[in-house]
Amino acid sequence: METTYTHTTWHVQPGREEEFVERWREWVDWSRREGFDAQALLLRDLESPRTFVSFGPWESVAAVRNWRTLPGYGERVARLSEVLESFEPRSFEIAARQ
Repeated sequence: METTYTHTTWHVQPGREEEFVERWREWVDWSRREGFDAQALLLRDLESPRTFVSFGPWESVAAVRNWRTLPGYGERVARLSEVLESFEPRSFEIAARQ
């Protein structure tokens, strides 16, 4: 079975970038306590420093869906949203490998 990946583009309100990073870390720590054990990465756009991208591998699409339905997930996403202009979450599967 191929790995599933989640990817989110985050557009942060001006001046709240560091606060966003801290809230994102808290969200990932909570996710780990709930069973998400893969390494999550948060990248910051060098040309647009209020834009961040996060991604990470999952064992399956079902694992992603279960994570998104956990009690507390929505509350934590709402906390992140307080410092965001917008965000775009996505789930991906590998289409080709070379």
